[in-house]
Amino acid sequence: MGKLSQVGFSAWFRTVLIFLLLTGVVFRFVNLKHKAYWHDEVYTSMRAAGYKGLEIGQELFTNQVIPFGELQKYQQIKPESTLADTVNSLAKEDPQHPPLYFAIARFWMQWFGSSIIASRLLAVFFGLLAILLMYALAWELFASHSVALMATTLLALSPFDVLFAQTARQYSLLTATTIGSYWLLVRALRTGVNQPRNRDANTQRSKLQWRDWGLYALSVVLGLYTHPFFGLTVIGQVVYVGLKWFANRPGRSVSGQAERRRGWVLRFGVAIAAALILYAPWLWVMITNAQRALSVTSWSQGFPGIDFFAKLWTLSFTSLFFDLYFDSQLVLTFLLRIPILVLIGVSLYALCRRCDRSVWLLILTSILVPFLLLAVPDLLTESRRSTVSRYLISCYPGVQLAVAYFLTMNLATSRAGLNAVSKSRRTSSNHPLNQWMRRGFFALLVTGSLASLTVSALSDGWWHIVPSNFNADTARRISAASSPIVISDFGYDYTNLGDLISLSYLLNENIPLVAVQTANWAKTKGFQEQIQGKTAIAFRPSDKLRIALQQTHGPLLQLSPTENLWQLSKN
Repeated sequence: MGKLSQVGFSAWFRTVLIFLLLTGVVFRFVNLKHKAYWHDEVYTSMRAAGYKGLEIGQELFTNQVIPFGELQKYQQIKPESTLADTVNSLAKEDPQHPPLYFAIARFWMQWFGSSIIASRLLAVFFGLLAILLMYALAWELFASHSVALMATTLLALSPFDVLFAQTARQYSLLTATTIGSYWLLVRALRTGVNQPRNRDANTQRSKLQWRDWGLYALSVVLGLYTHPFFGLTVIGQVVYVGLKWFANRPGRSVSGQAERRRGWVLRFGVAIAAALILYAPWLWVMITNAQRALSVTSWSQGFPGIDFFAKLWTLSFTSLFFDLYFDSQLVLTFLLRIPILVLIGVSLYALCRRCDRSVWLLILTSILVPFLLLAVPDLLTESRRSTVSRYLISCYPGVQLAVAYFLTMNLATSRAGLNAVSKSRRTSSNHPLNQWMRRGFFALLVTGSLASLTVSALSDGWWHIVPSNFNADTARRISAASSPIVISDFGYDYTNLGDLISLSYLLNENIPLVAVQTANWAKTKGFQEQIQGKTAIAFRPSDKLRIALQQTHGPLLQLSPTENLWQLSKN
């Protein structure tokens, strides 16, 4: 890695990268309020505020008419609630979501309020932390400020990372803990390697080692309390340490090296064990409420076909660099991403050919282990968790590091030490035409990222806000109606609740809502009086409610081909 530190960019190119990095930072603050505050974000605020969905549903769906503005109270701190209410809400209704982010969000809400901008700024903060940690990790791996700057710039400009840095969920924190844990792992593995061998040095080295392994264990605890899928990162790290030990196992090393390796394997095991012990309380919550967790995530069941997997995996990994929101059925959507897939593949190949084994092994295991742990069970059990882009967050930093290394090697002007390629190839690669081709490709890559960020920033929705993709359009249709009144019930397992509150951010606070408890209410005189003289619009009615409305009011007019939104033909 010492020779790699001699690889550098020209002053003007460094300036360009710093400008691009700052541009990516700025994009994290652009139009924070513009996108719809969607279903999952609503539940973030609801849990942080100390509410349970069931208690809101029982209070709300009582066949009464209430103004949409009244729903906003469920996004503010519940009176006389405490942090224990936030934790209890998750334990009872969302045990698959550990409480760390929601606990932080509660304190954030107390300090800065519950507006959309305030809620999303917390995610922005963790997104910025991830950028700093990426620089630290890249430097620790490659000992090159150029590679570190490139990796940080790619993360800053990543359409995927900007998208989730503006989303009031735990995913930007998951990115930060994933990168941070790898940084601390690499530091811990290298602590004291080059120190002299004497009693005082051994004592000092031992203290530093336990300190670094303690910090690594803390990062694992924080990651596990952020999201269960941080466990994929931990397993990837276990595989990496195991392979690293096997490649240098006793018998293949001198005795002193073997002793040191046994030492860091022992410390790694202690760190993981300590982290699991500290995570045990929430692990017990997940086990005892496993049925609830399975029920809430039942949407992930069903085998859509291998072509669907290939499409979604392609969209997920390429969204790190390019993410214009085209129809997933259009061939153009995937043709535009083929060069990025090639770039990722070539980068991984170059990494394995030119870098130390400890570096490429860490990056490969960080990508492949989490991906295979999701993809293989999906293919065997006919589920589809691996097609959800945010569930693959553990894989993404490794991809960005590999691409950063490859781009640095091909764009650097100071190329001393690149002895992995032949002299003739080095001479050829320095040809002015080849240099301009490489810069041109980098310019196209950056242009794609900037175009994606710009279009996304101007949009009021994006692919990640399922099931709230069309809430902005729904709100416009409702607002355009003459004297509208909205009719809805709780849907399946209160799934309508999150989107009704989402609509409350978009609609005039005085627009009335009939929160139906049972479908039979639609057949009563009281219901007729509620909607008399108004344009009645049913938002995602359950099958029972829709049938009851049809029986009472005749055929319903579907207002949107993409949304379960119906206007009553008479009232």
